Formats: sequence, structure tokens, C-alpha cells
Amino acid sequence: MNPHSFPCQLVSWDEAYRLSRKLACEIKSSSFHPDLIIAIGRGGYVPARIVSDFLLHSLLTSIKVEHWDNAARKRPEATVRFPLAVDIQGQKILIVDDVTDTGETLRVTADYVRSLHAGEIRTAVMQHKTVSPIVPDFYAEVITEWRWIIYPWAAHEDLVGFTERVLSDQPATIELICERLKERYSLVVDEKEMPEILADLMAMKKAERCGNSYRSEA
Repeated sequence: MNPHSFPCQLVSWDEAYRLSRKLACEIKSSSFHPDLIIAIGRGGYVPARIVSDFLLHSLLTSIKVEHWDNAARKRPEATVRFPLAVDIQGQKILIVDDVTDTGETLRVTADYVRSLHAGEIRTAVMQHKTVSPIVPDFYAEVITEWRWIIYPWAAHEDLVGFTERVLSDQPATIELICERLKERYSLVVDEKEMPEILADLMAMKKAERCGNSYRSEA
């Protein structure tokens, strides 16, 4: 992946809900009945809640695994940041995340859950990228052409990160910044959203304003 240019896709709330509901249907049709659903934070929080709703399952908890930062910045390895606080020994576990990309987050989570002597473990994601060597037990959609997927619950922080990527030491207007986002990352961003995005970058000391333009902070 060229870090300076690659395709991205913004998923809407309606589409995320549809995929989560379809995922729940796939799990229902398998006749797998988990004792506990575990959401992988942070991407799996929303789909896991929707899945638990359609499964009529009230036992939902989470585990925080860190692998990706905003705007497709990958950490060297996936690690468990906040472990489980419940005893899952012998229980049937359903692990839910948003997407498989490298598959490392799902693998690390499953290995961690297995180390706690869980019983049967199944994994589920809304979207499975075929580039992932890890294939989940359940998925709602297959992605055959790789792209970075931006879900609505992470849209602002990803757009902040991608905007940082397209800024340089040369001042650029909001219109030009939006053009760069579209050209380099296939992202169509409403210009009305940019002031808040740029304000956050300036608050983080990663951008500065020059009249009606913006550039990377030196």
C-alpha cells in the first residue's frame, strides 16, 4: 500500500446497520448460540451491539485491541490493551469486529480468549477482505478489491488523519484540500466539514492557518 495514495470508502450509518443485521442473520442460520458476545474495541462496538439485538442476546462485553490508528496508520503489532474482566472458562464465545484486513486483530483476540480456557469460539465481522489470511466464521460481505474502509463511528478521526496527510508546508485553501483528498484517497468531503477538521488539527499542533489557507505546522 502506497501511504500517499490509496482508495478509501466511507460507509454510511444505514449501510453499517444493514451489514450488521445481515451478519446477525448469518449467525442465526448457523444455529450457533453463544453464551457471551465479545466486541473488539473500538471498531466492533456498534456492530456487536446490533448483532446482540437481533440475536436477542443480552450478554455483551468488550475487549480493547490496538492495531490501527487513524487514517490507516498501522502499529507494529496488535496488542490487547484492556483485557476481559469476566470469567469465560468453558463458555461459547462469539467475537465481533467491523472488518478483517490483516486479520491480526481477530487472531490476537481469538488467541487471548482461548488462553482464558473458553469453550467454542466463533468470529464474526461485517466485511471480510480477501487479503486477510484469517477468515472469520461469519461475515456479511466480502471485499475482493482492497480499500481502506471508514465506518461512520470513526469518520471524523479518519478524516482528520487523512487531511493531515494531504497538508504540506505550502498553504492550501479548503477547496484545494478537498481536491487532494478526492484525488489521493477517493474521499469526497463536504467543504462545510473542513473547518472542524482543521480546527482539531490546529489544536493538536499539526496544522496552522495562513489567512484563508492552511499548512502543516513547522
